[in-house]
Amino acid sequence: MAENSYDEGRLNLPFVGHCTFGKQPPVLDWDAIEADVAVLGAPFDMGTQYRAGARFGPRAIREASTLFSFGHGGAYDFEDDITYLPADQVSIVDIGDADMIHTDTIKSHDNIEFGVRKIIKAGALPVVLGGDHSVHIPCIRAFDDQDPVHIIHIDAHLDFVDERHGVRYGHGNPLRRASEMAHVTGFTQLGIRNVSSSNRSDYGAARAAGSDILSVRDVRRLGTAGVLARIPEGKRYYLTIDIDGFDPSIAPGTGTPSHGGFLYYEVLEILQGLTSKGDVVGLDLVEVAPDYDHTGSTAFLAAQLLMNVLGFIFHAKGKSA
Repeated sequence: MAENSYDEGRLNLPFVGHCTFGKQPPVLDWDAIEADVAVLGAPFDMGTQYRAGARFGPRAIREASTLFSFGHGGAYDFEDDITYLPADQVSIVDIGDADMIHTDTIKSHDNIEFGVRKIIKAGALPVVLGGDHSVHIPCIRAFDDQDPVHIIHIDAHLDFVDERHGVRYGHGNPLRRASEMAHVTGFTQLGIRNVSSSNRSDYGAARAAGSDILSVRDVRRLGTAGVLARIPEGKRYYLTIDIDGFDPSIAPGTGTPSHGGFLYYEVLEILQGLTSKGDVVGLDLVEVAPDYDHTGSTAFLAAQLLMNVLGFIFHAKGKSA
């Protein structure tokens, strides 16, 4: 990318223009997606057991992401000496939101799945902005006609509840539902800690389904290299990130905060290493609930993390400068 690229076209500051993810072009015709990455909003929070509000997560993340739109030349990281996401090598589009049918979980989930399938069919990397963690169910279901995937799960909670009082598709169920899908071959679950909605038998079921469960303290004891060594190599990875995997001191805007969580670089370095071990084929980031965060720091964390992870994914594919 030429050095004078910043002097061409509009200045296009973060507060100017349409609020799409990273200020990337909108594509609302889901049969005309032509990009490396397609971002889909899943503003669903009817699966929450406590504080709702994650339905506003996609809007908050998009707004925050305008700060990281990087101008015309990509994003230069001086520590890595790499320009990530150069516009002439990586194309990103924002396809808007799946339609939500209030009070109808199944139909809303079906609409999310439909959007993810359209992205996959177009050959783009699906990036889904939640919404509560139940939206992971339709996201991972959309891969059922693809090659198998290993799920990398970052969260404070195991989310492996089977069924309670008839609830099977809430935000405590997504990884259990994923374990029932033939195309999901295993799990690495990071950040799980303290008391949560899952009981002892849920942990047994997760391990029986092929899950490696590491708490925050486990991750710190092992270090980045030790964690990466436990993740199966050469797999197709699907990444699901619950923002409450991070400590509430940096991510207060979520419905079920849990102290003792990750800090930014702990997660970033694991995800950077992950992209060199195999192919990240999809991701969702969930549970950003902006009404609980008056500074907006949680949405900024989500947007910055997503931008960095996308940079790592495409650098691993040789698309950087």
